[in-house]
Amino acid sequence: KLAGCTLFITGASRGIGKAIALKAAKDGANIVIAAKTAEPHPTLPGTIYTAAAEIEAAGGKALPCVVNVREEQQIINAVEKAVKTFGGIDILVNNASAISLTGTLETETKKVNLMMDVNVRGTYLTSKTCLPHLRKSRNPHILNLSPPMNMNPMWFKNHCAYTISKYGMSMCVLGMAEEFRGEVAVNALWPKTAIHTAALDMLGGSGIEKQCRKTDILADAAYCILTKPKSFTGNFVIDEVLLREEGVKDFDVYAIAPGHPLIPDFFLDEKKLSGSQREGPGGAKVNAASAPAKPLSPVAETFRVIQGAMSEEYVRATQGVFQFELSGDDGGTWYIDLKTKGGSAGVGKPPVTADVVMSMSSADFVKMFTGKLKPTMAFMSGKLRIKGNMTLAIKLEKMLTQLNSKL
Repeated sequence: KLAGCTLFITGASRGIGKAIALKAAKDGANIVIAAKTAEPHPTLPGTIYTAAAEIEAAGGKALPCVVNVREEQQIINAVEKAVKTFGGIDILVNNASAISLTGTLETETKKVNLMMDVNVRGTYLTSKTCLPHLRKSRNPHILNLSPPMNMNPMWFKNHCAYTISKYGMSMCVLGMAEEFRGEVAVNALWPKTAIHTAALDMLGGSGIEKQCRKTDILADAAYCILTKPKSFTGNFVIDEVLLREEGVKDFDVYAIAPGHPLIPDFFLDEKKLSGSQREGPGGAKVNAASAPAKPLSPVAETFRVIQGAMSEEYVRATQGVFQFELSGDDGGTWYIDLKTKGGSAGVGKPPVTADVVMSMSSADFVKMFTGKLKPTMAFMSGKLRIKGNMTLAIKLEKMLTQLNSKL
């Protein structure tokens, strides 16, 4: 379907961008690899040239271009080179992105500038530069790797600058989809679960990959979007939801560790996802839900209650961050942050380094938080392993006694 089409993909030297490129290359597409890495990076795999070799081997044609999307002239030069080499541009994928999951006071100004420059300004300028060429294509698409805009404050409070920058990309979809309706399709794609990339390894540490899916799921979802008519525009698409609509039933093929619990990605609340609406072709409203929302698991329900019971008083009294490594049916990594303003709790690693890491089965965790298993007894009997600040671990036990009535 994409044979002979030219895709301009930012950040395509590795990760999600490269996966989308390789999927299109199998059709015989032309791929412009617009990325920064020309020389091997000390910690990250791949360069624009190694990616080009893989794309050619997969059946596509590759044009590696050194592009830092913070530099407008580099974008302009790469677009001109692409048009000269392949005769035009049919698809733009704005994949390049910078991330810093830090609070307002912890985020250095240079990090704020980087995220705004790469995520918002880079997406805007690359779209602007490609649009005159896209308008000449038979079925042009812009696809931004950005989330549906979820105004729940929990997605702002722990990493305000990052959230603003990603929602800036999503606002480009909102505005440009309407501005170029009938001429160029503009959509957003976001994963339902964490995706295993080199960037995630740096954020989450070793072992995180078991709770992730492969980049293939986003490549398959992107392919579905990019092969739809240009009337399919203004959508905020979630990878799994779209693929279910397309008839995919086996999602284990996308898992790094099939059967292992997966980390939900940022910006997606279960309620929002299960009942989300997205705009379909011609502006019709279509239901993007793949299935009714499932009841929360015992662990998830426990954390929901903990989150609801958070107070400045608990935060002041405790001043600690707790990470839980749970095994069993509802296993995975969860956290309670009783140090950051307001406090928070949820799935995944905490927003700041944990003071205490507790390991136990998910069943014992629920018992402990509902008062059926004393933390001291759990520790003494070997059901609970604690690493880190034991004084803080004792403080958490005191908080538990106050919480038990709510749980």
